[in-house]
Formats: sequence, C-alpha cells, structure tokens
Amino acid sequence: MLRIGKVPDFTPAPYTVLGWEVANIEEIVAWLQKRGVAFEKYPFVQDKELGIWTAPTGDKVAWFKDPDGNVLSVSQHK
Repeated sequence: MLRIGKVPDFTPAPYTVLGWEVANIEEIVAWLQKRGVAFEKYPFVQDKELGIWTAPTGDKVAWFKDPDGNVLSVSQHK
C-alpha cells in the first residue's frame, strides 16, 4: 500500500523521496525518456546522455522529478 496526502503550502524536498529498483537501468531510463520524463543532469553524473550516475560499488542511479518537484529515482544494484 502507498499512501499519498495532499498538503497546503507544499515545498518539495531537495532529496530523493521515492525510488524504484530496476533490473536494467539503461533500458528503463531510455523507455521513460521516450515518454517525456526528463532526468536530472547533476554535475557528478558520468552518463550525461541518460543521466545515470555510477557509484564506486557499481550501483547505478538516475533521478527525475514528478510534476510537483519531488525527486524520484530508479536504481540498479550489483
């Protein structure tokens, strides 16, 4: 179950509030981009085309925002 509440005077948090683990991040990011999702291009992200950051451990993360400005992510873990 996922509960979502609407609040007055909402200010989005500057950090990830919800994320999904995926099996193939490159495939999912490309699929979402084709559907109009814009991924954040943070300065530390190595893959500027897809917006995927690779951690020293090999885990990968890509961030995007929902219409209210909340930061969401998809990630692939080794």
